[in-house]
Amino acid sequence: MNKIIWITGAGTGIGKALALAYNEAGNTIILSGRKKAQLDEVANLLSNPYVLPLDVVDEQAIAAAVAEVEAKYGQVDILINNAGVSQRALVTETTNDIGRQLMEVNFFGSIHLTKAVLPLMLKRGKGNIVGMSSAAGKFGFPLRSYYAASKHALHGFYEALGLELKNTDIHTTVVCPGRIKTDISKNALKGDGAAHAEMDPGQANGIDVDVCAAKIKQGISNNKEEIYIGGSEIALIYIKRYIPTLFRFIAKRVSAK
Repeated sequence: MNKIIWITGAGTGIGKALALAYNEAGNTIILSGRKKAQLDEVANLLSNPYVLPLDVVDEQAIAAAVAEVEAKYGQVDILINNAGVSQRALVTETTNDIGRQLMEVNFFGSIHLTKAVLPLMLKRGKGNIVGMSSAAGKFGFPLRSYYAASKHALHGFYEALGLELKNTDIHTTVVCPGRIKTDISKNALKGDGAAHAEMDPGQANGIDVDVCAAKIKQGISNNKEEIYIGGSEIALIYIKRYIPTLFRFIAKRVSAK
């Protein structure tokens, strides 16, 4: 069945890989992000793309984008809130303004777009809403204080929303990638807002982004509530859940890179 699939942060990384993964006959892929040139490059690889530049921290822009999508397509089958930015700075180095920026992009940007699209899904009584969290959304980790906090917050919001939608065919999924081979560490913010501009060794040796996208797509298809993707770092999610003292012992010894 042909679907309308809206992906934010679609110009690079996991967002781009998801666009390619969903590039099947009949599917329309709405590509959103702040950099139109990147979106256009991805669009050139797709059969039926629609480029819709969007900064998710701008609520007026979100309202206008949703109105545009409704007028053109009348529906959204799958919304993937992938836009986000990471952090590489100590708490003492991170200004309050940068902390707010991380929360605005990673948390409020995701939920504001979700709330704006939700009425379209409620009209039809079905849909999938995806929030892109992180392994750091399940446990705190050095140099990622605000990032981890923003991702933890997503879990509370989407769990509550999923329970509110229990009598519908609208499903919420939270994705928790670990170390995936993307430029997320290069684009991460330092405490003053400058780009980290370095590839973390763990990131460089991470899971291939196309493998990650395929697992996410399968999980969404199965209406999974949470999806964990990565290497040995995913074990920390379970260790934190069942043996928190062991988690703290390990985390203090694992490189933050």
